[in-house]
Amino acid sequence: MSDYKKTLHLPKTSFPMKADLARREPDAIKKWDAINAAELMAAASGAKGGYVLHDGPPYANGHLHMGHALNKILKDIIVKSRNMAGYASRYVPGWDCHGLPIEHKVEQELKEKKKTLPAHVVRRLCREYAAKWIDIQRKEFKRLGVLGLWENPYMSMKPAYEAATARELARFVAGGGVMRAKKPIYWCCSCHTALAEAEVEYYDHTSPSIYVRFALPDAGLRALFPQADPSRAFVAIWTTTPWTLPDNMAVCLHPDFDYVLVQAGDAQYLLAAELLEACAARFGWSEPTVLGRATGAQLEGLKARHPFYDRESPLVLGKHVTLDAGTGCVHTAPGHGREDYEVGLAYGLEILSPLDDAGRFLPTVPFFAGLTVFEANPKVIEKLEEVGALLHQGRIKHSYPHCWRCKEPVIFRATTQWFISMEKNDLRARALKDIDEEVRWIPSWGRERIHNMVEFRPDWCISRQRQWGVPILALLCEDCGEAWNDPQWMEDICDRFAAHPTGCDYWYEADIKEIAPQGLTCPHCGGSHWKRETDILDVWFDSGTSFAAVLEQRPELSFPADLYLEGSDQHRGWFHSSLLVSEGNRGCPPYRSVLTHGYVVDGEGRKMSKSVGNIIAPQELTEKYGAEIVRLWASSVDYREDIRLSDEIVGRLVDAYRRIRNTCRFILGNLHDLTREDLLPPANLLPLDRFALDTAALTHQRVQQAYMDFDFHKVYHCLHNYCVTDLSAVYLDILKDRLYASAQTGPERRSAQTALWHILRLLLRDMAPVLSFTAEEILSHIPEGLRPPLATVFALPPVDDLAPFLLPEGTRDDWNVLLAVRGAVTRAIEPLRRDGAVGHALDTRVTLYAADELRQRLEGLDTDLRAFCIVSQLSLQPLAAAPQGAYSDPEVAGLAIDVGKALGAKCERCWIYSTELGSHKDHPTLCPRCTAVVVGPDAERS
Repeated sequence: MSDYKKTLHLPKTSFPMKADLARREPDAIKKWDAINAAELMAAASGAKGGYVLHDGPPYANGHLHMGHALNKILKDIIVKSRNMAGYASRYVPGWDCHGLPIEHKVEQELKEKKKTLPAHVVRRLCREYAAKWIDIQRKEFKRLGVLGLWENPYMSMKPAYEAATARELARFVAGGGVMRAKKPIYWCCSCHTALAEAEVEYYDHTSPSIYVRFALPDAGLRALFPQADPSRAFVAIWTTTPWTLPDNMAVCLHPDFDYVLVQAGDAQYLLAAELLEACAARFGWSEPTVLGRATGAQLEGLKARHPFYDRESPLVLGKHVTLDAGTGCVHTAPGHGREDYEVGLAYGLEILSPLDDAGRFLPTVPFFAGLTVFEANPKVIEKLEEVGALLHQGRIKHSYPHCWRCKEPVIFRATTQWFISMEKNDLRARALKDIDEEVRWIPSWGRERIHNMVEFRPDWCISRQRQWGVPILALLCEDCGEAWNDPQWMEDICDRFAAHPTGCDYWYEADIKEIAPQGLTCPHCGGSHWKRETDILDVWFDSGTSFAAVLEQRPELSFPADLYLEGSDQHRGWFHSSLLVSEGNRGCPPYRSVLTHGYVVDGEGRKMSKSVGNIIAPQELTEKYGAEIVRLWASSVDYREDIRLSDEIVGRLVDAYRRIRNTCRFILGNLHDLTREDLLPPANLLPLDRFALDTAALTHQRVQQAYMDFDFHKVYHCLHNYCVTDLSAVYLDILKDRLYASAQTGPERRSAQTALWHILRLLLRDMAPVLSFTAEEILSHIPEGLRPPLATVFALPPVDDLAPFLLPEGTRDDWNVLLAVRGAVTRAIEPLRRDGAVGHALDTRVTLYAADELRQRLEGLDTDLRAFCIVSQLSLQPLAAAPQGAYSDPEVAGLAIDVGKALGAKCERCWIYSTELGSHKDHPTLCPRCTAVVVGPDAERS
């Protein structure tokens, strides 16, 4: 380097170019833990009020996947951005600890031993298993840079939480909203438990498809069909669940449909008139003869016979019967279908469901005892063939309900369960009203989705036949089987849960004499022998009571929450159960806004799975690239849809991060000698620096509004485009000459540095919620004379007054015109560069020939047009003087450009060509500006 080069004021910073995030980020996490950064952040905020984001509890089993990472990072971005905007917000993380998956894992470890262990021992093992995974997941969440009250989270297995959950059940009971009844519900034969609607998923499944004839020997048939012969008459039904035929109690017709009795061979068949043609083709009837026609209402009460049991199967009526498929005559088993059950109640039919918890027929069932329902399917078909009742058989692929945990097909099974009524106290109507009127749904389609789910859902089955959960507080009479659960008694038990070291383990450990009130007699039979209910509450009821256990109990929070945020599947899960519990016991929703995000898929839009081999784990990315890249990814995507992730996408994000980091590094490097005393008032800055501050302020406004609107992908694109285009490609590129070559303490350089300082201040606030590690690192590298006295970047106050940075609209428009002119100059130089006539734009001399209005606008900016265009010489002339062949740019009207080689020689210090080199005899290779700097007092400090 020549002596002259040594006088340049080049950037100086310890902020490293190589981020080395994977190695440095753990140190930042240790620092945040040591200083309690989450509390410092919230304590520094609050001038504009508070903001409550309630964490939906992830399940405490297994390592985190990318869906977890996306969810927690989005929440972290919201909490940090709200705090830094002036709204105090404390993030209380939580865990869902109860339920089948954990109990199933413990069962696998215990094997046969589980059957001999008391419930409280199994529950202790489940609690230990959950606690182990909570510790693992907590570390993994913290590794992502998520700030929160990690040492004091909420857990659904804590005594206070369990007591709150049980107390909400007591309130439902007090309001008359809870009932115990034998009704068909979804039942998982694999998990041995009832399931709620929210716990059922639909997948393609292949089932038998059979048509069966029921003998119709009722003499009343002749009153409607004079040609009928009851001795050879049949009613035809269709079913895809042959195993339910042993429990058939009736055949259902639609009261308004037309039915025909047809002669086909030696037999007569009753079926819907509209389906006759399709059925005849399927059964091989060549020319069936219609013997008569009647409505379903006219046929009500006729007695058919079960195909292989000696009992009647009456013809009944139901509006659920359709003509979409089948025969229009529906096999009805009240113990195995919702509509069947309702019809059964209406007609007083037996609600028969002789199955055990594994879905096996009981010993009392002829022909099929001991078979599971799916084992029974072919056996039932064989029996139908044997008795001559099978008309047709085939296979059908259709959407079928499966258990959300074990993924096995489920059945409808009538068992005695506990329910919350959707109609009692107008629960459904109030929930629907508040969904429409009181809650903001983000995206907006969430409103319709949850509205439809609540509108058409049945009563909520809240009982589960497991051990690891909150017990349903009720006593069962051993003499008659009826249940007793007085609300006041339930409240007393809840108090005991709260005081017990392991919460509702008390229910399983205490003697029944301690639990049952002394002298209690059954109001139904007068008996005095009691046992405790062994069913537990649906885990969705558990998590749905989190507003009562957490929002209403934690001093950092309040009810209702400003925001619930989870994946889109929670419209049927946590959002749903929380709404019903809150509406039932508080009369209002537990949230003001609900935000949902999509699922993480691979780069081609496929679901991530081990079998496909396309899983990308957050731990893998943090170890290789750092959590900052995962955070950047979470902010860059439109979470309203399914979110793609691939190695190619990660590669683009790594490049984007590098550009943002290098921009900040450049700014930091050029502030090394600046102190607060050196800062100039915004009004005293050079015009270009005023324009740069205006651009920074507008960007800051857009970013902050995007945070408020939850448009995080706009945050990412604003930050990236601003750093790469507005700063690096334009302003910083122009500024380098002034920063490096001007007098060190002169107004030209101090003006540039002042602008850079304010730009960095705004950038820090815009970056910190997303690029938290980098923002914290930048804060630590700000020169001592400028660094704010804060322990963490998240305690930075908002910059609410941007007025000093903003330009009038007209002036801003003029600068945008100059930017367009700069682009035209670049395009005009490019042919010379391509031909090798010039190497760099500084090798050129440019003449702008501008129309009067354009020339006046450019001159009115009072800025150095030569420096702005980064050329060595530039003059502005009237358009009329433009020579033949001058470059005309299609994007800028009223402008012609002439480009030639720069005049004079290149200054050895600043590389700008000048015709005045050698104006000082001791410095013949310097231009006048560089000469003044070198010989002046600033040079001595260089």
